[in-house]
Amino acid sequence: MAINTLAFAEKMTEELDRAVVQRSVTGFLADNALRSKFVGAQTVLVPEMEVSGLGKYDRDTGFVRGAITVGSKPYTLTMDRGRSFQLDSEDNDETGIAGLAGQVLGEFVRTRVVPEVDAYNLSKLGQFAVDQSQTVTGTPATQAYKMFMQAVGKVQNAVGYDEELVAFVDSTMWSAFQSSSEVTRQITLSDFRRGELSTQVRSINQVALLPVPDSRLKTKFTFKDGVTSQQEDGGFAPAEDAQNIGLLVMPKRAASLVKKTEKVRVFEPDRNPGADAWKLDYRLYYDLFVRNSMADSIYVYAYE
Repeated sequence: MAINTLAFAEKMTEELDRAVVQRSVTGFLADNALRSKFVGAQTVLVPEMEVSGLGKYDRDTGFVRGAITVGSKPYTLTMDRGRSFQLDSEDNDETGIAGLAGQVLGEFVRTRVVPEVDAYNLSKLGQFAVDQSQTVTGTPATQAYKMFMQAVGKVQNAVGYDEELVAFVDSTMWSAFQSSSEVTRQITLSDFRRGELSTQVRSINQVALLPVPDSRLKTKFTFKDGVTSQQEDGGFAPAEDAQNIGLLVMPKRAASLVKKTEKVRVFEPDRNPGADAWKLDYRLYYDLFVRNSMADSIYVYAYE
């Protein structure tokens, strides 16, 4: 079946990009990167602004001059990830290459890309909070609500009470919430936006609760290169010194998920020198950065 490979690749890239944002529990952080600007291959400029506080107004001399600092802090992207797949030319008789490639890459994004993006983002946020000693402690089985409110209180004390907050929770904390009458009677549904998709999520006092599989909630991961011995399968695995993240509370706009490249390339069998097969390349080049002005507003409960 002949297809316009360029148009197909562009459409597939657009659909997969949307899938990463909407399926990833941390995908909404990409909404915070809209004003970022790339300079060079690895560096992105993220806008930052600082202004002076109020001073005394004098009736003779008037206003005290203040300062406005508008700039962009450079950050270097570190996560350059990709995979190449081949589909034998005879495998697309029934569904066509467009349908088969869509199934393969869709499943790849759902089962491999989305979990890895979440794992990286959450580990970076969690370890950042641990390094800054922005932590809460307690026993989830009996103190889940207290720990949650303590974390929320610390975040709100840092940024005020008008910020939209999110709380990522692991299965232990989520189960504790579900089994506590003190918590369940306060859980309501609220609107939550991820990219172009608006959904409803459970929340407490307007703080969105986002349950995350335990496999994605660690402070450190090894991201396999796909080449080294015992890393051929790619993907990610917890680092030996990783802690579990039970609860992570932060303002929704405290960090930016920046993607420079999310690209699909499609090569027809006649253009594939290695095999009589369709070749599908997928690349994702991204990173997550905490905003300087909100660095003190991310709190975590981490445990062994």
